[in-house]
Amino acid sequence: MEALVCMKLGDPTVPMTSDSSPIAAVTNFHPVPAIASSTSVRVRIRATSLNFANYLQILGRYQEKPPLPFIPGSDYSGVVESVGSGVSRFKVGDKVCSVAALGSFAEFIVADEQDLFLVPEGCDLIAAAALPVAFGTSHVALVHRAQLKPGQVLLVLGAAGGVGLSAVQIGKACGAIVIAVARGDEKVQFLKSLGVDHAVDLGKGNIIESVKNFLKSRNLKGVDVLYDPVGGKLTKESMKLLNWGANILIIGFASGEVPVVPANIALVKNWTVHGLYWGSYKLHRPHVLRNSVEELLSWLSKGLLTVHISHSYGLSKADLAFAAIKDRKAIGKVMITLGRSKL
Repeated sequence: MEALVCMKLGDPTVPMTSDSSPIAAVTNFHPVPAIASSTSVRVRIRATSLNFANYLQILGRYQEKPPLPFIPGSDYSGVVESVGSGVSRFKVGDKVCSVAALGSFAEFIVADEQDLFLVPEGCDLIAAAALPVAFGTSHVALVHRAQLKPGQVLLVLGAAGGVGLSAVQIGKACGAIVIAVARGDEKVQFLKSLGVDHAVDLGKGNIIESVKNFLKSRNLKGVDVLYDPVGGKLTKESMKLLNWGANILIIGFASGEVPVVPANIALVKNWTVHGLYWGSYKLHRPHVLRNSVEELLSWLSKGLLTVHISHSYGLSKADLAFAAIKDRKAIGKVMITLGRSKL
């Protein structure tokens, strides 16, 4: 079957035509995976999401390091192609989405039926493939962990990226006052089009001053929830804006720098710091993940969420997809598509 294979660790933005590229699109690396058990389902993949974690994994800088060679990839969507004898929830032809530890950058994948989600009628399959990890991360973080409430102030860093944009939309769906931080006029204007209450361009002026002026104009005391997939200096600066009793959501470190949260100030201001590694919920709280993705699919089907696809490539141009992530070119999600993009 067709698949993208990581042969060695390295920079996946190196052109795939080069011998130094760590990835290759191949057609005979693996046979079509067999139905492994009576509850297995084989899915023909239509689209799979490229997340920053996939980029780090191929670089060898992610917390989970699979043995080489491996097929990368996590969340995906597709059509049920075959089912095991004991499968009761799905039938051939059903549209589904899910998350795998590895292996979604391929033509086929096999999953247990309990790990699959039925995609509601009217939902685009590419959008469904972009939903579980990015929107799932933000949904678990904001709804389950921070318990974001209507009227609270949410500050989203890296707001134009995959998880950042999902946090903006979920924040609005929860009735929060959303402040979005991004770099560049194009990203800021796009965020404004989504209805954020205030957008800050990191390339123009001082973020602290801009946010403080906005808060003052609304007679607000400060930020109640900080959503941070960026890390570094920006995290430290943003803490100056937090209210007493604020929630800090540590999502990732796209800046490459792990920030230090001052424990003495967290104590005095009664901050709660949440580390959020979404993937570990499958092991420790699988029911939370299932409920989260099911609610997100329901919101998507009702038009409460819009998945913005910034870039879409085939497997043979995966290096360009990774470059869009590395160079911060993406506004929203970067996708890999196989076969027909929609059904």
